[in-house]
Amino acid sequence: MGAYNTYDRNGRRSDHKTGHRSGHRAKSKSRRVMIGAGVLASVGAVTAAVSVANAGQYARTTSAGADQAVFVQGNELNGNMIHVFARADDGKLSPAGEFATGGKGGDQIDAPTDSLASQGSLVYDDASGMLLAVNAGSGTVTSFRVEGTELKDPKQVDSGGEFPASIAVRGKVAYVMNAGGAGSVQGFTITKKGLKPLKGSHRSLGLDNENVPRFDTSPGEVEFTPDGRNLVVTTKAANTVEVFPMKRNGLPAVDEPVVNKSAGGVPFAISFDKSGKRMLVAEAEKSTVSAYQVKRNGKLKVLQQPLANGQETLCWLVRAGNYFYGGNTGNSTVSGYRMAKSGKLALTNDVGIATPPSANSQGVIDLAVTEDEKFVYVQNAVSGTVDGFRVEKNGALTKVTTAEDLPVFEEAGMEGIAAK
Repeated sequence: MGAYNTYDRNGRRSDHKTGHRSGHRAKSKSRRVMIGAGVLASVGAVTAAVSVANAGQYARTTSAGADQAVFVQGNELNGNMIHVFARADDGKLSPAGEFATGGKGGDQIDAPTDSLASQGSLVYDDASGMLLAVNAGSGTVTSFRVEGTELKDPKQVDSGGEFPASIAVRGKVAYVMNAGGAGSVQGFTITKKGLKPLKGSHRSLGLDNENVPRFDTSPGEVEFTPDGRNLVVTTKAANTVEVFPMKRNGLPAVDEPVVNKSAGGVPFAISFDKSGKRMLVAEAEKSTVSAYQVKRNGKLKVLQQPLANGQETLCWLVRAGNYFYGGNTGNSTVSGYRMAKSGKLALTNDVGIATPPSANSQGVIDLAVTEDEKFVYVQNAVSGTVDGFRVEKNGALTKVTTAEDLPVFEEAGMEGIAAK
């Protein structure tokens, strides 16, 4: 995500500075790749032994399962496309088609590598068999019916705000986080005919952005707690984690969110442990992860103070079994974390890198985990690639595939990935 200032709740800059880069974002792809190359040189020797399994023994080709796929959101400004890949049993990807959402992609102001500056912009819901995608440039959300690697019956609906950037699903209810303007969450019922606005669900986040927000003042993600009792939003600028206690009918129980100060700077991505009782939040300022208990009243209890990974600009975080994987866009690495039975979070190794970085894997952003939790897929915005990794028993990641020729980050770029 690049460097950050901190801001108050209305988006005004505070006196605390974190190395923010002023002016328009740098558009030099070569400069970003050179930075990545420096990282490769400095950590390559240390991380060479991280992937302990021999990928060669898995080199045989297996056919893709009938219901296995990875979906990548191109976020193209002139027409948002979902790029679909068939997934073989060994994790390898093969192109299976491109499908138009009917809306336009978006590009936040000064975004360094990730145009939507969010997690959860593309979501696959297994219960309904639907894929949900934001069209940030159009202020809409598209739903598809998924049949294998085919996306059918696209339906668009107004997102209820400006610049939709994240989606959360719980049961038959979906909430969209709109990052532009004051920011908001809007609820929808998931039906066979697509998304239907949920009356009385709209809530403001009280921010102070333009309709197209700055990457560092926009909210980062919306997510339900696994029990469905709370809806959580991270706000980067205000350094808060904001919670809407929910009613059983899918409506927020409060008019304004319960505001909790973030344990670490610039909270971004949200994930939950296997039990659903611990919430983890990735924090971009110092590449840390904090753990919380979300109480029924929306208050947070800090269970573990920020854990640093030694990398640069951690923004994305996903779970695979008892392991978590985070994308560090500042130096294009992926960090691994393990959670003990006691609930304590630790890095999977001393260097904080789950897999060695690659010259063809620059601009690490969003990640997705397959439903069987055996594979992790990582978007590389600067390279225009997606890397697929097998999750080893010790939490290391072994690369098994790379998909190429995806939209490269320049004026905008791909963001949003889901797997099944």
